[in-house]
Amino acid sequence: MSEVKRKYDVSHRREQAQLRRRAVVAAAKELFERDGFRATSITTVARRAGVSPESIYKSFGTKAALAKAVFDFVIAGDDENVAVAQRPAVQAALAEPDVRRKIEIYIHGLARRQQRSAKVQILIRDGRHSDDALVDVWQKLLDERLAGMTMFGQHLLETGQLRAGIELDEVRDVLWTYTAVELYELLVLGRGWSLDHYADWTARALASALT
Repeated sequence: MSEVKRKYDVSHRREQAQLRRRAVVAAAKELFERDGFRATSITTVARRAGVSPESIYKSFGTKAALAKAVFDFVIAGDDENVAVAQRPAVQAALAEPDVRRKIEIYIHGLARRQQRSAKVQILIRDGRHSDDALVDVWQKLLDERLAGMTMFGQHLLETGQLRAGIELDEVRDVLWTYTAVELYELLVLGRGWSLDHYADWTARALASALT
């Protein structure tokens, strides 16, 4: 077999594996959101995705790990191997010189991520009370968000445009609070605010608290 043929075969297998993984994640998202985590079996996900249960266990390990993969997919909007912090919406916020506008751009991007991911976040958050397998997944989501808010908080501090005397711990914790899925749940899912209204209000509240 020629080198070109081998490279083609490897590339084709990798592409097929990615398509199968995407199908599994999409099926799991639909079933988790419709039936809940506990009621959704790997067998049901496999049937919906057109793969074997064994292949899901091989790729993801556990149903809880599959739930985390669903979250990673919806928060990013795709399955590309690019961190949220490296994506255009966040990079645009980092590049903006004015701190209030910087916060506004960041929060509008966050609002779109919340819109895609809120149901999955809530499913994992609430599901951990009845299924211990989700406890570590929820904690990982919290840890990842705290790390993100710490990095963004440090970036905001380095602009020199925040309120005098404010320190990173407070900046991080204020960002952590206003970016929680619970706020989206209360205002958008609970009170019916539009996404733009939620994003505009949150950006103004953050700017007032930090500058």
